[in-house]
Amino acid sequence: MNNADIADSLAASQDLSKADARKAVDAVFAAIADAAARGEEVSLNGFGKFKVKESPAREGRNPATGATIQIAASKKLTFAAAKAVKDRLNG
Repeated sequence: MNNADIADSLAASQDLSKADARKAVDAVFAAIADAAARGEEVSLNGFGKFKVKESPAREGRNPATGATIQIAASKKLTFAAAKAVKDRLNG
C-alpha cells in the first residue's frame, strides 16, 4: 500500500474527493516528518509511536576490501506498534 492507496481508501470511507484525501494524507506524513526532524516523539493512540534514535559513530569494515572505515553518527526514525495493532496482526 502506498500514499495513493491510502488516499483512495480515505476518500471512499469519508466521502472526500481524491485530491482532498491526498492532501490530507500528505499533510499527516509531513507533520510526522517535521516532528521527527525536531527530535519529537509522535504518538498515535491505538496505532503506535514514532521515535528518533541516535546511532553513535563507530568503526566498520568495507566488505570488498576488508579495510576499516569510520561510520558517521546518524539519527534513525523507528516505529513501535501499539498493543491493539499487534493483537490485530496476530489474530
